[in-house]
Amino acid sequence: MTLKLYGGARSRASMPRWYLEEKGIAYDWIQLDMEAGEHKGDNFCAINPFAKVPALVDETLRAPGGKPLQLFESGAILLHLADHHANEFTGTAAEMAAQRALANQWILFANATLAVALFVPANREREFPQLMGVLDGLLAGGRPLLAGPWGDPAWSVADCAVNAYLAYLPIFFPQIDLTPYPNVQATIAATQARPAYQHGMGRA
Repeated sequence: MTLKLYGGARSRASMPRWYLEEKGIAYDWIQLDMEAGEHKGDNFCAINPFAKVPALVDETLRAPGGKPLQLFESGAILLHLADHHANEFTGTAAEMAAQRALANQWILFANATLAVALFVPANREREFPQLMGVLDGLLAGGRPLLAGPWGDPAWSVADCAVNAYLAYLPIFFPQIDLTPYPNVQATIAATQARPAYQHGMGRA
């Protein structure tokens, strides 16, 4: 297999794994035993010296030095998969550049803004309502986040990044009342119902 995705249970590896499943991209899933410290072993640290998951090895491309491309950080992996394996960005060079820029925007928002608002308690109290209110408006009517005349009009790498975090809400924070955000609730339900999501999360 030319793609190997390394991850652990209940980790950010679920995002690129979900994307691979949605796009029908063949890959090997290598689940590390985090409790046993497999992610701190020499073999994995040769891929990601920070001993964090996810990590991806792509044997279709060569990094400087001639070795297969090795990537860590879920956002970097998602963008690489969208660009080089799903061919999500199409059109003229200018159109593709704009699509990549927008995908970058949403993935960075998911990992740097939305994740912090969810998982840092002080930020959750201060930022969460404002972020949810804006997202609720953007998701009205089931609209995709990266809309345009390219790719899948209903689902993109941007939706994978953002919706994965939204779907964490009932898992990690069941006490949070989402009734003020009906479109966010609908997006979470739609995400959880997708077969590829269930498989990527290890539930199917």
